[in-house]
Amino acid sequence: MNQIFIILWPLFALILLGFILKRNAMFSTLFWQGAEKLNYFLLFPALLINSLATASLDNPQLSRLVWAILTVISIGYVILIFLRYLFQWPTQRFGVYVQGTLRFNTYLGLAITIDIFGTHGIAVASLILAILVPLCNTVSILALTPNKNTLSIKQFVMVIIKNPLIIACFIGISFNLSKIGLPYGSGQFLKILASASLPLGLICIGASLQPSTLRSDKNSIIINSLSRLLLMPFIAGIIGFLFHLNILELNLLILFFAIPTAPTAYILTRQLNGDSQLMSAIITLQTITAVITLPIILSLELN
Repeated sequence: MNQIFIILWPLFALILLGFILKRNAMFSTLFWQGAEKLNYFLLFPALLINSLATASLDNPQLSRLVWAILTVISIGYVILIFLRYLFQWPTQRFGVYVQGTLRFNTYLGLAITIDIFGTHGIAVASLILAILVPLCNTVSILALTPNKNTLSIKQFVMVIIKNPLIIACFIGISFNLSKIGLPYGSGQFLKILASASLPLGLICIGASLQPSTLRSDKNSIIINSLSRLLLMPFIAGIIGFLFHLNILELNLLILFFAIPTAPTAYILTRQLNGDSQLMSAIITLQTITAVITLPIILSLELN
């Protein structure tokens, strides 16, 4: 547990630093908007392209990993649909609960992966992201759309393909399958860009936290947060075991379902007229609560 704490505290310290800096008059709102855009549209895509272009796609267990991820997402989504009809959740709230339960904080997940599992872990984590990023975005958009008939196929496809992370996954896998790789030093160029992504991403997470939103609808926020941080990794662990994943794949599958939801869920919720205040509260509480839950889950994984 001490070793896990030593690994995790600098990451959460960066999040805390972002929270403090956001409330410092030295940095304007425009600065934070620019930093988030820089990371989301350039630095983090560079990390994904660099990782996926060099990842091993001929792993015989890759299909098991794909089916394990699809199964975990399906179980979570079916449970949420059942609860929606049981409690008569409107679309604006249902979409928020779906994102709070199924989406994940890529910056924190990869930062932990690098520190604990190293370069080999990043290769596997990138494959997980290549599956989870488009899948979770698709499910989230559908959950936030009140009348699916009003969402044309063209509109749906445009929302998906405009996502820079999905584009990066496609580019990285394309380079990998083409056997071209990243020639003429382009891999080193992307690696340098990628090195700035995770620390900046963690600082931006802290800047996006809004503790004031925690005052409303406390029960829903707490239940959704505990479902994400405790129930989903438990389900992921069972499914990964049933699909006979190797230790590294199992640990990473659990990790990516144990980290808090994505800060960008707030942006998508606002764009599709969901309950953005509730989404902000869930992001905030999950990020804070993960300081407690993540060390426990990781210590259980690694023992």
